[in-house]
Amino acid sequence: MSDIPNKTEAEVIARCAEYMPEEKLEVVKKAARVAKRAHRDQRRKSGEPYYIHPIQVAGILADLKMDYETVASGFLHDVVEDTGFTLEDIEYLFNPTIRHIVDGVTKLGKVKYRSKEEQQAENHRKMLLAMANDLRVIMVKLADRLHNMRTLQFHRREKQIEISTETLEIYAQLADRLGISQIKWELEDTALRYINPEEYYRIAHLMNSRREDRERFISQTIDAMKTFIDESVSGDYEIYGRPKHIYSVYKKMKSQHKSFEDIYDLLAIRVLVPTLKDCYAVLGVAHTHWRPLPNRFKDYIAMPKANGYQSLHTTVLGLNGTPVEIQIRTFEMHEVAEYGIAAHWAYKQGQTDKVEKDELASQLEWFNQIEDLQSDSTSATDFMESVKEDIFKDKVYVFTPKGDVHELPAGSVPLDFAYAIHSEVGNSTIGAKVNGKIVPLSHKLKNGDIVEVMTAKNSAGPSRDWVHLVASNKAKNKIRRYFKVKDREKNIEIGEHAIIEQLNDIGLSLNEALNKRTRQDLLSRFNFKSMEDLYAAVGFNELSAHAVAYRLKRLVRPSKDDVTPVSEVSDQVTETGGNPHLTRVEPMHIKHNNGVIVEGVDNLLFRLAKCCSPVPGDEIIGYITKGRGITVHRKDCPNVQLDETADQDRLLPVDWENEASQDNKHYEVGIEINAFDRHGIVNDVLEVMSPLTEHVTNLNATTNHKTNTVTVKLRFFVRDTAQLNRIAAKLKEIPDVDQVKRL
Repeated sequence: MSDIPNKTEAEVIARCAEYMPEEKLEVVKKAARVAKRAHRDQRRKSGEPYYIHPIQVAGILADLKMDYETVASGFLHDVVEDTGFTLEDIEYLFNPTIRHIVDGVTKLGKVKYRSKEEQQAENHRKMLLAMANDLRVIMVKLADRLHNMRTLQFHRREKQIEISTETLEIYAQLADRLGISQIKWELEDTALRYINPEEYYRIAHLMNSRREDRERFISQTIDAMKTFIDESVSGDYEIYGRPKHIYSVYKKMKSQHKSFEDIYDLLAIRVLVPTLKDCYAVLGVAHTHWRPLPNRFKDYIAMPKANGYQSLHTTVLGLNGTPVEIQIRTFEMHEVAEYGIAAHWAYKQGQTDKVEKDELASQLEWFNQIEDLQSDSTSATDFMESVKEDIFKDKVYVFTPKGDVHELPAGSVPLDFAYAIHSEVGNSTIGAKVNGKIVPLSHKLKNGDIVEVMTAKNSAGPSRDWVHLVASNKAKNKIRRYFKVKDREKNIEIGEHAIIEQLNDIGLSLNEALNKRTRQDLLSRFNFKSMEDLYAAVGFNELSAHAVAYRLKRLVRPSKDDVTPVSEVSDQVTETGGNPHLTRVEPMHIKHNNGVIVEGVDNLLFRLAKCCSPVPGDEIIGYITKGRGITVHRKDCPNVQLDETADQDRLLPVDWENEASQDNKHYEVGIEINAFDRHGIVNDVLEVMSPLTEHVTNLNATTNHKTNTVTVKLRFFVRDTAQLNRIAAKLKEIPDVDQVKRL
């Protein structure tokens, strides 16, 4: 439970009054009244009135000294999602900007998705795109998530882990990229407490057990430093012990494979000085009196982090030869380090109450990538994967020969650097130099490398293999786009020919099938601007010619006797108005032969879902993805457990082929074994498995020392559920095995 006490509405308004003019404060007061009325009959899981939550969100924003529209949106952020208020009501009562911010943090509640993961990805994409238009959207969302994490103890264990994992993957990363360390550290520490409570409390105990010794050492170090920096600083300065955050210690222990005692910067002090000159003066005297440790100095003033963070970091052998980290920065740099992007809201000096995105472009170069990634992504899931890879992933910082710094994802090669500069530079690259030496284009870049790209106007262009060399999605998308444009004419020809062949197979000519009405239907249905774009997509394998041809047939010659392909079954189900289990669609039989296909239908891919790994004997259902075939799930798979209002028109009855045809065909499955952690338990599992299957592909064992139990996860191949059940029964007979369940 959070130790931070709840603010009252009056305290939040008083905090706003410290820096807002009266007319802006009135808008905040009105938002508080509206939110209180909207949530008046609601309660949180804790049992407290729901209105306490928006007060705390607005309070966090007020502490960051955000502008009046942001704080007002903090009060209002849940009224559209959880009450009868609409976005139109918000705009009518306030203004379009507040509507936009509230809309940006409102989940997509009225749209049904085939899985929880897809819906979550869509919500994240909506929020990030709204943030790309106005940074204040993410400020409200971060404040909302921060208070939700402070009250997470009222959720069940599974929900706590789910929310905490999302917090680490998305929200703590965003806070870091925006430079708001104050929020980042609290999100990370709280998330770790729920995801891995054993490690969290172990590290907390180790830190607390030595707190008195650590505080005594820090106090002595500060006293010593004061004696030799008094004459080096031009004005007042501050020096104090820097608290170490638990997640930071945990992360270093894991990534660097170190024990708690081996973490150097557990002992740390921070020096705040008036000017830039003072920073280097303090660094000089510190290095004069105490020996600096090699490779432990970082100058983030000369080379700031992408989020604007500036500071000098050095680790020295201090009193009694004990390592101590020293951070040196100006007061202004410290404000940016703590509050990040929020520190740039200039209303604090009464100048303005809005920051335009372009004013921060040099600091937030990554910010502009969000819209680029959206335009290059085919789905919300793809978009979020690109964001995690290109924006949240660990970075390397490299230089141009002129000294300009570029931020790239870890693992980047010179081609990533070339495409980060410009598409044309990447497309015309013929070689690269790193630190003055010619290197292959697959050379992995490191922090501080000076990279020079060699280009030629008459180059042959990128190689198709480059897409496998680069690390950034941005570079991959630009390479794919090059070939999509280069091969456009050929793809148009290939696509048109493929559609003509499909039409011929069903007794139609292109001239007969295409007219103004059917063209418009195709372009609208498949979301293309012209028929050339549609043909090119078919030629580029982004769209199935089969789907296009049968759509045309249904438009030109609708008939109940048509043999409807699976790519059009969703249309049939929708128009017959029912559940696919209740329609006249006959189950299609699946057979396995170097891939999964449908019996009687050519060139249509069937895939077995990895989430539930169906095998013969399971009841199964097909899920249609237009232009990409069908994914086969078990009927009890959570990803297809849809209610009556969901998108059931994409579900297709399917069945396995007869048993005689399944000989010598194997299907991968996963199981989880929970057992008492005794010596030899894993060997016993393998001894049971050995005579029952020859195809164990993966084994992972995780021990819980607190409960003295072990969880063993196995992946292996079986012919059918009968073989799987026999294996499970044998595993249950092993002494000390408590549970065997299918993944």
